[in-house]
Amino acid sequence: MSVFTDTAFDDHERVLFCSDAKTGLQAIIAIHSTALGPAAGGCRMWNYASDAEALHDVLRLSQGMSYKNAMAGLHFGGGKAVIMKTSDFNGSDALFERFGNFVDTLNGDYITAEDVGMTVQIMQTIARTTKHVTGLPTAGGKAGGDPSPKTAFGIFCGIEAAARFKLDRHDVSGLSVAVQGVGHVGYHLCKLLVEAGASLKVADIDDARVQRICDEFGATGVAPDEILYQSVDVLAPCALGAILNRTTIPKLQTAIIAGGANNQLETLEDGQRLADAGILYAPDYVINGGGIINVACEYDGDIGDEGVTQLVAEIGPRLTGIFEEAARKGEPTNVIADAQARQIIAAAD
Repeated sequence: MSVFTDTAFDDHERVLFCSDAKTGLQAIIAIHSTALGPAAGGCRMWNYASDAEALHDVLRLSQGMSYKNAMAGLHFGGGKAVIMKTSDFNGSDALFERFGNFVDTLNGDYITAEDVGMTVQIMQTIARTTKHVTGLPTAGGKAGGDPSPKTAFGIFCGIEAAARFKLDRHDVSGLSVAVQGVGHVGYHLCKLLVEAGASLKVADIDDARVQRICDEFGATGVAPDEILYQSVDVLAPCALGAILNRTTIPKLQTAIIAGGANNQLETLEDGQRLADAGILYAPDYVINGGGIINVACEYDGDIGDEGVTQLVAEIGPRLTGIFEEAARKGEPTNVIADAQARQIIAAAD
C-alpha cells in the first residue's frame, strides 16, 4: 500500500492510520485541506477488499469533501474517515470510543460525522471520547441529527434545477426517476420525488429496502445490475461511487444524472463521456452538499433547522450556474465545478 503514489493522493495534508488490537479497530483518517478551516467529513464503515482499496477510497472521499465544502460556501476544509469491517469485526462501543480517541488526537483539525454504515447512535458513542463530532440528536429546532434528510432535500433541489435546464420543466411532476440505493438518503429522496409527482424505479442490494419503497411510494423495483440502464428522465445514484465509466455510460438511457453518491465518475474523463452522450451531469459533491451544510451549522451552533433548509435550497441555483457556464464554454460540468472549487480553496491559502 503506497500513500504518496496513490492516484487520489492530491497533496493531502495528513493521513492517519488508526489501529487498536484490543478493540479490533482499523481505520484511516485523511485530511485533504484545511485552507478554508477544519477538515469536515463523515466516517464510512465498509467491508473493503484490501487495505489499498480503503486507502484509495478515503483519499478520494477526502478530496471530494474539500471541493464540496468550498462549493457550499462553508468555512471548512475537507477530510474523511473509513472504518474497515474486518473478518472479526464486532462493532462494539469500545471500538467506536477508540475511534473517537484517534479523532481527538487531531485537536479539531478533523470533524467527523455519519456516512455509509454509520448511525446517529454510533456518533453518540464516538462523542464520549471527542467533542469533534456532529450528527448528534437535536432538539428545539436546532441544526443537527441525521444529515441524510438534508442531503436528500439538496438532491431534490438539484434535480429540479437540472430538469429546468435540460428538459425545460418547471418541476418534477410527471418525470420518471431511477434511484440506485434507497438507504437513508435514497429513502428521503424517494419520498420528496413522489410527493412532487414523479414516478420511481428503485434498486438496492437490500431487498427489504426496495420493498419498503414499493409499498410506501408505489415504486417499481428493479434488479441492482439493471437500474443504471433504465429508460428514465433522471438517474439518481445514491449508493457507492465509480459507477459512471467507459463501460456503463454507453448503455445509459437518461437525460440527467443527479444523485447523492460520492465520486460517481470513475475518472475525470467520464465527465466528457457523459457530455458527449448528451447527458447533463450534476457534479456529485455539489448536489449532495445538504448533509455537510447541516453538519457545519450544527457544529457552529449559530443557525437553526429552518436556516439550514434555506441554505440547502441554494444548491439548485448553484448547479444552474455550473450548467450555464459549462454550456457557454463547451466543457463538462465536472470540469467547471472542479475549477470553481480549486479557485475558492486557492484563494484561501
